Amino acid sequence: MRYRYRAMQPDGQTVRGELEADDVDELERRLAERNLSLINGEPAREPLWRSRIPRRELVHLCFQLEQLLSAGIPVVESLGELRDTVQHARLRDIVGAMLADIAAGRPLSEAAARHPAAFDAVFVSLLRAGEQAGTLPEAIRDIGSAIARDDELATHARRVAIYPAIVGSLLGVAVVVALTHVVPELEKLFRTTGQALPLQTRVLLWLSHALAAWGWLLIAAAGTAAIGLRMALARSSKLRLRRDILLLRLPLVGELRRKLALARFAALFATLYAAGINVIDALGSSQDITGNLALRDGLRAATQRIEQGQTISQAFTATGLFPPLVTRMLRVGEQTGALDRALDNVSGFYRREVSESIARLQAALEPALTVTMGALLLWVASAVLGPIYDILTHLPV
Repeated sequence: MRYRYRAMQPDGQTVRGELEADDVDELERRLAERNLSLINGEPAREPLWRSRIPRRELVHLCFQLEQLLSAGIPVVESLGELRDTVQHARLRDIVGAMLADIAAGRPLSEAAARHPAAFDAVFVSLLRAGEQAGTLPEAIRDIGSAIARDDELATHARRVAIYPAIVGSLLGVAVVVALTHVVPELEKLFRTTGQALPLQTRVLLWLSHALAAWGWLLIAAAGTAAIGLRMALARSSKLRLRRDILLLRLPLVGELRRKLALARFAALFATLYAAGINVIDALGSSQDITGNLALRDGLRAATQRIEQGQTISQAFTATGLFPPLVTRMLRVGEQTGALDRALDNVSGFYRREVSESIARLQAALEPALTVTMGALLLWVASAVLGPIYDILTHLPV
């Protein structure tokens, strides 16, 4: 639980802040470790929206913790060092809370599990496996590598959307400014001449009138529709499943989303299996990372087939989600006893596929957006300049 507190420094000055603690007594103990005397504390209200801890912060935390543990420094002292060096405020508070839990006798995995907003079930599972095997530094290194790979894949996905978003935003602003400021002034000029206007000019004038009359109404309707759709998706799993199936069927983008989701799944599955977690548990922990209900259902079906006695390659082949090359690599890995290496190869295969697909999509998007923007601007220019040309040609010489 997060507490809002008011405390006193040794010099008598009063400070305010927020801190993670189980109860007021633990809050007082944690403040005493910082040479602060608690005056009063109360549970803080959870904000309606709270930003997630950036992946890069978690990667840095794992790297530093792994280095300290590998050097033979105990967990308590390692977390104490990190608490004083972590820059992110929320993560620093969480490290402090974990330090208090470990000092109270809890293992590191249990202390991390008490903060699901920062450390998910996969993170905790890998920590627990490392503690049980006596390879905690190696487990933390694997966790950091898994988070770094996931961040790399997310960066690839964002890279596709950046260019269209910038171009679309600039084009939208330009069109709105033209329809609300330029076109109305030109309309006055056109009406003074009394000449017949071409179709594209009449359409442009109609758009200008519609935007002036119904612009705010359209924005409100779009916002209401978006909120309604979001609420409907939150309440209906069938609707979410249909949405995810539709997303996978989109041209160009759908196949990229499939490869991106399977790349994240393969990377995490390989990490969990290499850490000594059995296949069923590793599959169960890896399914949700796909972020797509259709893919998750396919992986759940594969898990059920494995529980019924099928091999991993047979179960994955039956789902129809993986290409023959991937299932062939898994079959070879099972036959040679090098399944962990085969899973690493699957992860690398999908990472390469994602990188190549994004490069191809970017190469296709840039000229397509340029042509679309040019065609739209050409249409607007012809709708505006056509009547002006007619006016100029009818002027007396």
